[in-house]
Amino acid sequence: MPAGTGGVVLSIYSTLAMSTLDWGILFATLVGIIAYGVYKGRNQHGSKTYLLADKNMPWYVVLLGIMATQASAVTFLSAPGQAYTDGMRFVQYYFGLPIAMVVISITFIPIFQKLNVYTAYEYLETRFDRKTRVLTSILFLLSRGLSTGISIYAPSIILSSIMGWNIYLTNIITGGLLIIYTYSGGAKAVAHTQKLQFLIILAAIAIAGYLVVDNLPTGMGMGDALYVAGKSGKLNVITTTFDWKDKYNIWSGIIGGFFLSLSYFGTDQSQVGRYITAKDTTESRTGLLMNGIVKIPMQFGILLIGALLFALYSFKPAPLYFNDSAYQTYKATRPAELATLEAEYTTLHTAYQAQATSMAQARKTHMQVDEKQLAAFMQTQHNLQAIRDTVKSRITKYGYSKDANDTNYIFLYFVQHNLPKGLVGLLFAVIFLASWGSISAAINSLASSSLIDLQLLNNTEPISEKKQLALGRLHTLGWGIFCIAVAMFATRMGSLIEAVNILGSLFYGCILGIFLVAFYIKKIQGRAVFIAAIVTEAIVVVIYMADAVSFLWLNVIGAILVMLISSGISIIHKKEVHTE
Repeated sequence: MPAGTGGVVLSIYSTLAMSTLDWGILFATLVGIIAYGVYKGRNQHGSKTYLLADKNMPWYVVLLGIMATQASAVTFLSAPGQAYTDGMRFVQYYFGLPIAMVVISITFIPIFQKLNVYTAYEYLETRFDRKTRVLTSILFLLSRGLSTGISIYAPSIILSSIMGWNIYLTNIITGGLLIIYTYSGGAKAVAHTQKLQFLIILAAIAIAGYLVVDNLPTGMGMGDALYVAGKSGKLNVITTTFDWKDKYNIWSGIIGGFFLSLSYFGTDQSQVGRYITAKDTTESRTGLLMNGIVKIPMQFGILLIGALLFALYSFKPAPLYFNDSAYQTYKATRPAELATLEAEYTTLHTAYQAQATSMAQARKTHMQVDEKQLAAFMQTQHNLQAIRDTVKSRITKYGYSKDANDTNYIFLYFVQHNLPKGLVGLLFAVIFLASWGSISAAINSLASSSLIDLQLLNNTEPISEKKQLALGRLHTLGWGIFCIAVAMFATRMGSLIEAVNILGSLFYGCILGIFLVAFYIKKIQGRAVFIAAIVTEAIVVVIYMADAVSFLWLNVIGAILVMLISSGISIIHKKEVHTE
């Protein structure tokens, strides 16, 4: 049976999970945000209004815009699943971020504000030459266009799961709705909707955390949940072991995370475009530095929800597979085959619940959990995972889901099956809002770069403000369509939060290296850095394809290679000139 069949069963099943009240809250919230964005983005006059929001944003709007741009639905949807499966060590990925915020505030922001740029890449033409500016812009457009497609796909999973709709249709709906206010209102609409969206998101994160704890069995509190999660290895916040291939440890987090954050916030137009809309340098710096302070605690809280969910499903019956749509299709088409696995899983999980409860009770009575008891608990956990892996492989084999990895569905499953009426619709709306905040900013930045750095760059005749506004909207629409097209292929990317970061790491190191040379190695000129960037990008792709190091180290390697190679080329060129 091909993927997507069994639609009647799925639609009936999914419809039951959403009450009329939930649907009302979901649609009212989304329509309200679209209307608010269109309203706040009215009275557009030209490219400065459309692309820079007239450069009059206060620091708190800058802060909320920066955080909303990075805290997409990928963060809200996939991060709890990441912690559920791999623990909280993903938070180390952000340890280099505060340091990067300080560096950007000292070096990057004053230059961007002084030059009054529309995009970060305009500076590169001033410092180097036009071809370096164009190359860097193209690298940005490629990386950001691809990752934005993934950000569109993330909330599309929700519509597909709860309504039984085809994932390709939901990609079009999800990406198409936000284009309405992004197209009409530009940067001003993006900034004001992000402000409202992120405040709602923060409230929803707090509500979700409370409800996870509230759903724990009677007699079990947050301390018990944290104890079981910790014994299961899900509270592994700090990993000190050094390993080039380890995705998340304190070394890759501080060093690799610093380079990635420096490139993302300092050279990626989707973030640069947020703080160059500020009134002045002080407002830009304040917004950026505040982001460095609050980002790690916020991400810690989102990951903690995933760890608490793991504990919750240790005390209570847990689904064999979190992707309901795929699981119900499997169950409807091969009931006998699945029944055997379900029976084995239920027996094991009953024993697992008893073991988890026993460990929590031992904690309450201050008794030490012995090694034998803990070993038995971990073995049962391992056996349960083996059954889940079997179901996953069969769902993949039979083609019941384009996304066999159910990590992205764990938090969604909890929301759908445990929250009271009204809150289900609100939490689903929040996931859409989180997605729209990052996608709208990305599309606006893509339009800014392709218009300013490519089309208008080679234009010899002056263009009226009205024509520039029309072109800006045309570029916005074009990038929206492109990102929706990319979303159609995102089903094969596994954990979405990792996929976004991997894509960024393939390009960010090289882009950052170009800017570091521009800022700090004044003797190197355009020809050397242009060649170095092309060579470096090829090397980074080869290293990634060979799986030689964890993706976070690609940012470090890319940045350093650009500096070293361009320095080498510059030295050789000087020697050649001298000998002549």
